[in-house]
Amino acid sequence: MIKPTILSGIQPTGNLHIGNYLGALKNIINLQNSGEYDMYIFIPDLHSLTGSRTANERREIIAILAVEFLAAGLDPEKVTFFAQSHVPEHAELGWIFNCITPIAELERMTQYKDKAQQQEKNINAGLFTYPALMAADILLYHATQVPVGEDQIQHVELTRDIARWFNNRYPSANHPEGYFAEPKVLLTDLPKVKSLLEPTKKMSKSKGEGHVIELADEPDVIERKLKKAVTASEGGIGAPGVENLLLLLKNFGNAELYRQFSAAEKDGSIRYGDLKIEVAHSISEYFVDFREKRKELLARPNEIKNILSTGAEKARIVANKTMNDVRKLVGIS
Repeated sequence: MIKPTILSGIQPTGNLHIGNYLGALKNIINLQNSGEYDMYIFIPDLHSLTGSRTANERREIIAILAVEFLAAGLDPEKVTFFAQSHVPEHAELGWIFNCITPIAELERMTQYKDKAQQQEKNINAGLFTYPALMAADILLYHATQVPVGEDQIQHVELTRDIARWFNNRYPSANHPEGYFAEPKVLLTDLPKVKSLLEPTKKMSKSKGEGHVIELADEPDVIERKLKKAVTASEGGIGAPGVENLLLLLKNFGNAELYRQFSAAEKDGSIRYGDLKIEVAHSISEYFVDFREKRKELLARPNEIKNILSTGAEKARIVANKTMNDVRKLVGIS
């Protein structure tokens, strides 16, 4: 039986934080361990070029992201794990998709507007057209399902559109239904982790160090950050800061403790200092093995390079076949 194919990745923007973990990485590991899918997990380093990092910063962040994937439990024996730039077919197919994607469709993409606001001094063409490259990432491996949260559904819908536009413009005699199948959203119920200091907004490194808890943070750092976390000083049961801390306790802590603090929040007897201590302890304990594994892997950079190189070789077998077909269909081969 042919397994469904999944493609997923996390852009290298810095050390992974608990929002990345609950929003993507944990789900990737669970899907991998289910054994039900043929999985391609990649580091979208070409996408990272739309940002403003220096070459050395980007090189370091990519290496650390690879380490953190592996430290969290990604198994290169079970998935194809590689860096996007090591498979040049991504960029080639991305350009072809650029040539069939209407500008009006790209202008509708909400994440372009969000990212443009975050980097007003570097609004480049890549930032505008990156959804076409994202479609290439997915369709290059004929992924049938893409695990995303609700905020990414728009990108998968555009990928489906691009597949349809390509099929209509370049019909395939060998694939009368169309060369590219339209991938489906594998919608997962992903916890929406908020900033520690601005709990009405998404947790993001772009806001500053105090807003996030990194997976690699030591216990004393986690405790210090949580002491400063906003709670219900602005008043009222169900305050965003308290709800965010309870969410973290629910995902990283003891179920009974979560029940007790949830009840205390409802009856007004909750002690925020105690809640912060328990959340800090729970997160610290949850990532003990991750921190140790991360330190070990950081000391073995050549091993990480070999893992990515082996993954890229495996990915290129599929990518080459796709591009050979596509070149013939569009008339450049």
